Amino acid sequence: MDTILGEERISEIVDLLVRIIEIAGALVIFVGAALGFGRFVIVALRDRRAEAFVPVRLDVARFLALGLEFQLASDILRTAVAPTFSEIGELAAVAAIRTALNFFLGREIKEEQAEIAGQRPPGDAGRPG
Repeated sequence: MDTILGEERISEIVDLLVRIIEIAGALVIFVGAALGFGRFVIVALRDRRAEAFVPVRLDVARFLALGLEFQLASDILRTAVAPTFSEIGELAAVAAIRTALNFFLGREIKEEQAEIAGQRPPGDAGRPG
């Protein structure tokens, strides 16, 4: 008995879904970079202190982390239909790299947020913690 969707048709559908998710991830990264650049220019014109750029960096990092999640999702989906050992190895390497990038981005975001939250007005020597 024939299946409703043959393996070739399922593979075509998955390939299409992979491309859509890859495009979504690329768009997220592009939008984040474009918005970050716009905010960078505005901040650079208004305030040249290094601390003024921290929120811009945090926003760009959030977009990068989200974009990387989409890219990882597309890689996982790509290997969902009859993966070869080579594809599994590539996925493991790419997943490890993207997961590490996401981990370090997430840690940096938390540290920067904590630093911003812990900032005191000038003259206040006390620091939480």
